[in-house]
Amino acid sequence: MPFPYKTVLLVGATSGIGLALAERLIENGVFVIGVGRRKERLDEFVAKHGPSKAAVSQFDITKLDEIQKWSKDITTAHPTIDAVILNSGIQRTLDFTNPEAIDVSRTLQELHTNYTSYLLLTTYLLPHLKTIAPQPAALVAVTSGLAIVPLPRCGNYCATKAALHSLLWSMRAQFAHDPSWSHLRVIEILPPAVQTELHSQQRELVAIGEGNIGIPLAQFTDEAWAGLLRGDDEVPVGIVAETLHVAEKPRREQFEGMVRRTMTRK
Repeated sequence: MPFPYKTVLLVGATSGIGLALAERLIENGVFVIGVGRRKERLDEFVAKHGPSKAAVSQFDITKLDEIQKWSKDITTAHPTIDAVILNSGIQRTLDFTNPEAIDVSRTLQELHTNYTSYLLLTTYLLPHLKTIAPQPAALVAVTSGLAIVPLPRCGNYCATKAALHSLLWSMRAQFAHDPSWSHLRVIEILPPAVQTELHSQQRELVAIGEGNIGIPLAQFTDEAWAGLLRGDDEVPVGIVAETLHVAEKPRREQFEGMVRRTMTRK
């Protein structure tokens, strides 16, 4: 099936997974509004693809008190937005065996980038996505295979992705029980480690020779795009597909039972 959305707002579009997805969307005729902090990369993005295929918005999603206004401004400027992809993320090492060395502000930045900002962006962008009914709409979030099985080295990162994974399950169940949201899909992309700046810019990983871990970016993009074209609600990539099935099957059955017991269709 073809990709059903025509104007995608992609947060975290200037590097790595976000940039790769943005370019795959553009290759397939989708207009992309790329969002990021670095003006020079945003300028390069528009210069490469041209204003008929792409637009940009420079915004720092960790400025939590500005998200509501920015969300209103971006949907006013681009009223045809029918899909939002939330992709921004940072990963930091967190070592509780040496608590005196933990940089709390750095840890909170990771939390706000990976989870709190997603919560607020979702809250303030959903009203726009509701208004375009019955036209199909989508909210897509990139989490991680580490949401399912955590890695001790980066426990806070894993926790933020696990929180987002759980939140998406709840959102999907809520919308399924409200006919006014029947046009909206909630989609989760779960990558394994991918060869991007997420790892190559971590001093701790570079120091031990692991700054280039993961599958090639092209492999991730091909597999993620295939899942989006299939219309999957969850798009696990690489080894995460096996992990998701094995680790989550009993948990999913319990969740579906809870939904049946506690939710009634409006």
